[in-house]
Amino acid sequence: EIFYFSNRLFGFYKGILPPILAETPKRAVKFFTFEQYKKLLGYVSLSPALTFAIAGLGSGLTEAIVVNPFEVVKVGLQANRTTFAEQPSTMGYARQIIKKEGWGLQGLNKGLTATLGRHGVFNMVYFGFYYNVKNVIPVNKDPTLEFLRKFGIGLLSGTIASVINIPFDVAKSRIQGPQPVPGEIKYRTCFKTMATVYQEEGILALYKGLLPKIMRLGPGGAVMLLVYEYTYSWLQENW
Repeated sequence: EIFYFSNRLFGFYKGILPPILAETPKRAVKFFTFEQYKKLLGYVSLSPALTFAIAGLGSGLTEAIVVNPFEVVKVGLQANRTTFAEQPSTMGYARQIIKKEGWGLQGLNKGLTATLGRHGVFNMVYFGFYYNVKNVIPVNKDPTLEFLRKFGIGLLSGTIASVINIPFDVAKSRIQGPQPVPGEIKYRTCFKTMATVYQEEGILALYKGLLPKIMRLGPGGAVMLLVYEYTYSWLQENW
């Protein structure tokens, strides 16, 4: 019974290794490339509002290319219905995909277009909204109120970005997850998948999972931006 319970418990954590492995480089790529694209765009005559949005878009597209293989492996492991003990290892499953389907858009990079859309749109809104709104609302001299000001704007940024990009997230899950009929590929490309979901299930189907996503990326997005900003400021002052 203990063995059965532990298998059921670990089943909730299927596919946890790929996101753990991807999370650190993913965040590093997000913020590092945002700064680099922002610097590059400084040589072009663009308004600050457009600069932040385009730099965010660029960082999201770069981030998507890095994380997509991890997402394919994660989704595949989570969709696997075998018990935790019988499940292949993360690296073993990745090797299975490469051997069977290769590295391309049918293999380890399946759903890349949807992932590009998901991360590109999210970061464009996330960074664009945060920095533009932050520059409009006056800085507060009280450190606590200033922290709350930034946190509130970050919370809104993560929430709005989640609402706008979730159709890409739904498309990515359909493409990378198990197909409705085994051996038959129904969900193949990003926009065609969105159109199919809309036609067959209605507009609300493109917003499935929105509440959990907002609960995760609203406050999570705010925390990420604050950690980044305060760390960046500290490094500039001390290095």
